[in-house]
Amino acid sequence: MKVLELPEPQAGPGEVRIKVAAADVNPSDVEARRGRIAQSSPKMFPPSDVYIVGWDAAGTIDQMGDGVRPELAVGMPVIALLEPKLKQGAQAEYVVAPAESVVAAPRGADAAAASTLLMNAMTARLALDALALPPGATLLVTGAAGAVGGYAVQLGKSAGLTVLADAAQSDEDLVTALGADTVVPRGDSFVDNVRELRPGGVDGVIDAALLDDAVTAAVADGGAIATVRGFTGATDRGIRWYPVFVHSGLRDTKALNELRDLAESGQLSLRVAATMPAEDVAHAHRLIEAGGVRGRPVLTF
Repeated sequence: MKVLELPEPQAGPGEVRIKVAAADVNPSDVEARRGRIAQSSPKMFPPSDVYIVGWDAAGTIDQMGDGVRPELAVGMPVIALLEPKLKQGAQAEYVVAPAESVVAAPRGADAAAASTLLMNAMTARLALDALALPPGATLLVTGAAGAVGGYAVQLGKSAGLTVLADAAQSDEDLVTALGADTVVPRGDSFVDNVRELRPGGVDGVIDAALLDDAVTAAVADGGAIATVRGFTGATDRGIRWYPVFVHSGLRDTKALNELRDLAESGQLSLRVAATMPAEDVAHAHRLIEAGGVRGRPVLTF
């Protein structure tokens, strides 16, 4: 990771340029730095001397191309969900984004907090959409204290679901505050504890903790599991798997606005683990690699 001086990008038709104030750092950025995403998804990292990573940017619009929808304007505080491909990532002083990927920032939130919303909340929303559970159904969220898991808990409650959430003992109060109906202790007896609470199994799972096949036994016959790293497992007992990729929501302006509204109303929590100047990006990566981060490290520009 290096700080580089690059040519200032220019907004083209249907695009806006954002002067970035803050950009969060996610585990996928660490995976990109390690080269693992390039191995699994070569199209994300075609050969290049320079890559700019980062999914989330918060700042102000300072340039607009032709054909941009009228509610966007120069000087407007915004948040954007970007695809970190080549030089298109969010962790830069200026970024150019498709207008469909840009929405007004949540009122009352500073740029650092606002930058933690879209990538993780959109992932949780896509997972819930894939499961398509009716109100009153039971949702199990693994990794509920993390960013995706926390948003899954809150979105599940907003959808009228009964939410079971796994968490370490030290995170029980946090996960309860996010809205989980029941916190299930993690560990070797996790599935047994779920089955004790729901003998027939839960209706659906959002596996933010990457438990993969280990969570299958907690699911009811005919139930479904949404995964966030592309994993699919056994389909006996009629279990369905839904790998979720945030790319499918990058230009869903309606969904991005809805997530912003939920954050603005306090139904989605904006959690900042630490803020630091962009030059300290290596420290942000070390925080994530150490584990146990609650919220996201945020780079400021």
